[in-house]
Amino acid sequence: MTETTVAEVMAELAALDDPKARAVNEKHGDDHGVNLGELRKIAKRLKTRQELALGLWATGDTAARLLAVLVARPKAFDRDELDSMLRESRTPKVHDWFVNYVVKKSQHAEALRLAWLADPDPVVASAGWALTSDRVVKKPAGLDLPGLLDVIEARMGGAPDRLQWAMNHCLAQIGIEHAEHRARAIAIGERLQVLKDYPTPPNCTSPFAPIWITEMVRRRHAE
Repeated sequence: MTETTVAEVMAELAALDDPKARAVNEKHGDDHGVNLGELRKIAKRLKTRQELALGLWATGDTAARLLAVLVARPKAFDRDELDSMLRESRTPKVHDWFVNYVVKKSQHAEALRLAWLADPDPVVASAGWALTSDRVVKKPAGLDLPGLLDVIEARMGGAPDRLQWAMNHCLAQIGIEHAEHRARAIAIGERLQVLKDYPTPPNCTSPFAPIWITEMVRRRHAE
């Protein structure tokens, strides 16, 4: 099979760029116009291609980096590479996909979680909180949940948007997954009022933590 080149993939992505999609994405801070479903189709065709992923990432192009995330081999990166790439992931979608599809699957996830939580850059710190939310759900043993709630209560209200969103997600997951901390999580959400007025489409759950927690717990009990 002929090896696909970075130039060939970039040409394919350029052909898929839709100005209307780009305009919508740019409102959310993402400077690309490629339909994500089409992007996933390309990734499915290419399968895992670590060298190609590195080449696509190096272009700095947002659509190319999203595709790079999908075709990369997470365990092939060392800790310093992951840290550097996270800091380069300045658009929200690249940042989100990189954390979820690469860092979470890496053997360095826990070390980076701890390092990023303490990082002064709020965008980097938000990745630490995203990894913490994942542990709250999947591997809570060893986490200081009351301590996390202390930090959220003290800092979430005044945090920059992306960090605030990530902390709020963690607050909600603690309340949903851990009944012994649910009342406090809801009380923190009620007091801080973070995302209370967030515009929520019909049939979607509000990201306001008290509503989010209550609704998810209700659904589980209804099952």
